[in-house]
Amino acid sequence: MKINVRVKTNSRKEAVKIREDGSLLICVNAPAMEGRANERIVELLSKYLKKPKSDLRIVMGTKSNKKVVEVLD
Repeated sequence: MKINVRVKTNSRKEAVKIREDGSLLICVNAPAMEGRANERIVELLSKYLKKPKSDLRIVMGTKSNKKVVEVLD
């Protein structure tokens, strides 16, 4: 399964929200440097989906605020 994600970095509160178009908005307090925000995205999404982090990977948009995350079944 693939999930479209939009990311907001350097946010005060971390959250995972469903947008009107069905994609997810993930707010992280990590900066978009050296992959720290991507690591935090995977951590938050794994808690939200109740899946281990090893089942999630970012397949598109590693350097963008629009990403595609693949969830392994």
